[in-house]
Amino acid sequence: MPPLRNTPAPGVVEGLCDRHDRAAFSCGNLPLDRYLKEQAGQDLRRRCASPFVLVPAPGSPTILGYYTLSSYGVDVGELPVGVARRLPRYPLLPATLLGRLTVDQRHQGRGIGEFLLLDALHRACEHAVDIAAAAVIVDAIDPAAARCYQRFGFMPFPSTNTRLFLPMKTVAALFD
Repeated sequence: MPPLRNTPAPGVVEGLCDRHDRAAFSCGNLPLDRYLKEQAGQDLRRRCASPFVLVPAPGSPTILGYYTLSSYGVDVGELPVGVARRLPRYPLLPATLLGRLTVDQRHQGRGIGEFLLLDALHRACEHAVDIAAAAVIVDAIDPAAARCYQRFGFMPFPSTNTRLFLPMKTVAALFD
């Protein structure tokens, strides 16, 4: 895992709400832009995903980046054999899905993606105390994104190299 930057926070992470200017956000990836503009609010209302946005200051409408978290069930048989062997023999294990994570084009290259990832992992770890989760799962949008997640210790599922996981024990160790 790369060393964590010891830089000031680029803003504050808030739950998505009507005040946030979704129309002005553009990360350069049409599906991720469309999700924030058209689907994120519906997912929030339907409790399918919890979108979180990074804004420069509390109450600001400007979105620097965003990520989503939701509950997920992972089939133990999908995990690498060495990992699955150490887990309970339940058909599905609880996990947290990091569904999307991206940064506005105007703010890329400033460590905001890393900040959002660490915020998402910290939030997942805190909630795993009350609502169990054995790992954080991510579906990387492409192989380049998968390699980025692997730099932070995420391991690919054997069936696809763009679906990755990080055991919650490893996540917890980041914040001890």
